This record gives sequence, structure tokens and C-alpha cells, in this order.
Amino acid sequence: MSGSNPYGSAPTHHMLSVLVQNRPGVLARVASLFARRGYNIFSLAVAPTEQAEYSRITIVVDVDSAPLEQIVKQLFKLIDVVRISELDPRKSVERELMVATIKASASERGEIVELVNIFEGRILSVGADAVIVSLDGSPEKLDDFTELLRQYGITESQRTGRVALPKLDTATKASKALNTQGKAN
Repeated sequence: MSGSNPYGSAPTHHMLSVLVQNRPGVLARVASLFARRGYNIFSLAVAPTEQAEYSRITIVVDVDSAPLEQIVKQLFKLIDVVRISELDPRKSVERELMVATIKASASERGEIVELVNIFEGRILSVGADAVIVSLDGSPEKLDDFTELLRQYGITESQRTGRVALPKLDTATKASKALNTQGKAN
């Protein structure tokens, strides 16, 4: 499956949703697995799920650095991994958060505020010569917003990494279950 896309155009990334036991050290073991194998992680986000005993790790991996089948086999060797699903971006809801400090002279501040409002972002802090803004949305929306902010000067920025779930209307088709049974607890 690596390098090919059953959904249309060639992907550049695999997006995996990995359900794990919520225990100390699990994220470190997952990250070190990727490092040992030389797989390039494009994005990584982790947080507890609606059930306190589980966490969901959303991993976006570069297709060229990581054959999907090999990643899945290696992940399932980790005792705390419960379930792995590959998410099709077109059939998933993806979100990311960005916080950025933008240079903003008094004459430019109104333009920046207008841009933030158009993108449905927020102004978090205002200083004498800069503003801190936040925006959440699809990775493409954040990319577009970032590109428009470059003309003002981005002094610092941070993005959370993608989080994603299958869309509700096609939940049974949106997630290609890589292990339908999961592991026994």
C-alpha cells in the first residue's frame, strides 16, 4: 500500500489513529519505535479518550520513509497498543491548532485583525509591536492562514499536530481497520 492511494491521488502521508492503554511511557515507546526504524513522523498528537484507561495517538507519517504494513506490524508488537486504524483524510474530520506571534505595527494591526476574523481565529494578546493569534481548523486552512501572515512577519509559531476521527456519516467506511479484532486486554 505504501506509495499508492486507494482513494485517488497519490498521498504524501499515512494518517494513523492508534488506540493505546493510558499508561506512563507508552508515547515514549511509540516514538522510539519510529526513531529506531528511521520513520519520519510529520505530526504527532496524543491525549486521553472518552474512556480514561485509553489514549488516542494520531500519527501522520511520511509515505516515503515508512511502509504502512511495516509500521502496523511494529506498532502491534507494543503491548499497550489496542487498535490501529488508517484514516482517509477525505473521509475524516481533521483539526489542528496554531498559535503565532505576528509583527504588527499600529498601521498594520487592523489588517491583521481583519485577516484573523476572516479565518475565524482569535487575537490572544496585543503588544506594542506584535499580536499573538490562534486559529484552529484543517491543516490546509492553517497553511493558507500562515502564508497570508508571512507578509507581516511571523516571529514565532507553534502547531499542535493533527487530530482526526472518521466522519460520522461514513464511519464504517472512513476508517480502514488494520486490526478489526484489536488486542485482548
